[in-house]
Amino acid sequence: MSSSDDLTITSCTLYQYQIELNPSLPVGIQRIDFRKGLVLDIQLNNQQTAWAEIAPLSGLDIDSQMITGFSQESLDEVKSKLQQILPSLIDQPLVVLNAIAQQISLPSLAFSLSLLHAKSTHCLPIIIENTPIQSAVVPLLYDGMSTAIITQKLLTQASINSVKIKVAQTSMASEIQFIYQVLAIAPHVTLRLDANRGFSLEQAIDFLACLPKHKIEYIEEPCINPNDNPQIYRQLGINYALDESLNLPQFDLDLALQQPGLGALIIKPMLLGSLEKLQSMISRAHLEGVRCILSSSLEADMGINDLRLVSQALTPDESPGLDTLSAFTQPVLLATSGLSPQLNHQVLQQLTHIGPTRDPNKVG
Repeated sequence: MSSSDDLTITSCTLYQYQIELNPSLPVGIQRIDFRKGLVLDIQLNNQQTAWAEIAPLSGLDIDSQMITGFSQESLDEVKSKLQQILPSLIDQPLVVLNAIAQQISLPSLAFSLSLLHAKSTHCLPIIIENTPIQSAVVPLLYDGMSTAIITQKLLTQASINSVKIKVAQTSMASEIQFIYQVLAIAPHVTLRLDANRGFSLEQAIDFLACLPKHKIEYIEEPCINPNDNPQIYRQLGINYALDESLNLPQFDLDLALQQPGLGALIIKPMLLGSLEKLQSMISRAHLEGVRCILSSSLEADMGINDLRLVSQALTPDESPGLDTLSAFTQPVLLATSGLSPQLNHQVLQQLTHIGPTRDPNKVG
């Protein structure tokens, strides 16, 4: 068997997908009703293949407004950069993927190239070892969901200990009522609230004061002005978490880790960059006693499957937030009668192929 040092890239195929979402999904206070992304498929000189999804969270919402607060790069930028660099990968050793991932300024591409390297060199777990934690579902809920859907999410899935609830989207009274409805259906769960910077400090304090404090793990990005977040902890003793803040060019992790009340970093790898960057961020946070929870950026099933493995590798003691697939009307990967899935060519449009022609369904 060849060692990873002997492996070289012999071909690259780039695909694009656009999948309708039903129902539409929240992106902050906006909504999207379809998801676009890319899939990069590489083959190595030992006939091994590996796939990775590349899906910046940007573009237009259902009102044709630009999505704000998430990916700083567009899908077209990523596509253009990939088509520029793919020819230079042929006959190169696998380490070139990590080298590009460290240099490139497009986070979704940096993450996915480093992920391809990790998958090809078997640096990610093949199976989930910490099964109770990593298979635990953290349902995503928001005001307006029907009682039937809430009940289905809370009672028909195994291993539910926490729920994530979007807040600061409708009226305060309605959302407080919704949260108590959730707790009535599943009184054992704890709450991960996500305000997407939707509250003033006064609104956040008023809102949280109406809820059972012992049930709240944290509230993500509670305040319009992030500098107000520590005041929530000072006044109520409720931790806050950072999500969108991590993605800002001026974000200072060391400064943030010194603020009172920071309970968690919500890490969206597709928005932040390479596995090496993520590992460094997580290590620094853990030194300060701050939790790190991996979360999806509304990737399709290929990306969600990989995020579960990345979470097992980087945050094995935390349940990741990956409950975003149910709205996808089609998968990127098709289940087969064998053990491994195949690419769904009803969804994937080939953009570029470089290298020898091969079977596009060979397992990745």
